[in-house]
Amino acid sequence: MIFDEIAGFAAALPRARALMGLDLGTKTIGVAVSDRLLSAASALETVKRTKFTADAARLADLADAREIGGIVLGLPRNMDGSEGPRAQSTRAFARNLSRLPAFAAMPITFWDERLSTVAAERALLEADTSRKRRAEVIDAVAAGYILQGALDRLHHLQAD
Repeated sequence: MIFDEIAGFAAALPRARALMGLDLGTKTIGVAVSDRLLSAASALETVKRTKFTADAARLADLADAREIGGIVLGLPRNMDGSEGPRAQSTRAFARNLSRLPAFAAMPITFWDERLSTVAAERALLEADTSRKRRAEVIDAVAAGYILQGALDRLHHLQAD
């Protein structure tokens, strides 16, 4: 189930299940997870991309192990808000994922990821992370920023 609006996604989420945030790149997929209370996101790992089936199998293993109830995919919009080829590729990935048995009943939504990698890079620089380590974790940290933005919005929706 793919939701373009976060409110529909929120209504479809199972109770007391964590969320998974994904930062989809051409070579890697950054993965972050939330706690069950949906209050905090943490970088988990960076998956090296090979074929869709292998990538999806790794994500399914992570989702199963962490009892994930929904997925937030970073949507790479252009700075003017329009969607280009990368956004279309992300939407296609979500469609393909939702067709697999492991993800068929799982709500999936998108979150604007503009500047998430810039924010992740800045945070890693402030933490005095080495260049090599930054390269290893940047995508997972960016996924954490994406997921945290969605979590903050979900909490705002609950407060309304």
